[in-house]
Amino acid sequence: MSPNARAALNQYRQASLQARVEQANAHQLIQMLMAGALEKIRLARRFMEEGKVAARGEHISWAISIIAGLQASLDREKGGEIADNLNALYTYLQDILLQANLRNSPDLLEEADRLLSTVKEAWDAIGDQVPEQAAGHGG
Repeated sequence: MSPNARAALNQYRQASLQARVEQANAHQLIQMLMAGALEKIRLARRFMEEGKVAARGEHISWAISIIAGLQASLDREKGGEIADNLNALYTYLQDILLQANLRNSPDLLEEADRLLSTVKEAWDAIGDQVPEQAAGHGG
């Protein structure tokens, strides 16, 4: 792909993402963040398998940052025990992602993927039927 075509494709992707974010409600934004973190974890695993250390580290760092954003969005006062449990899980996910990078461990990346996928499936299942605060994330 030519550099000009790649730049145009990247601009299109950015515009598309921006449009989706602007139209999303709070529940959908959390879904998008979870999907983004999962994508970064999966890309990090691929880069790990390919021996691309810098790319692996970059994508793990990106996943950690996204999870930190999810953690910051928790409404621990209104979310009660669910928010507390999600907070602990997000802390654990950040820790195992850091360890995965330090140890070059695909197993730890797989664990992070599995745990976050489970949370995302539950989040997707509740849809817009439950107020965001009931699930622990603020609006």
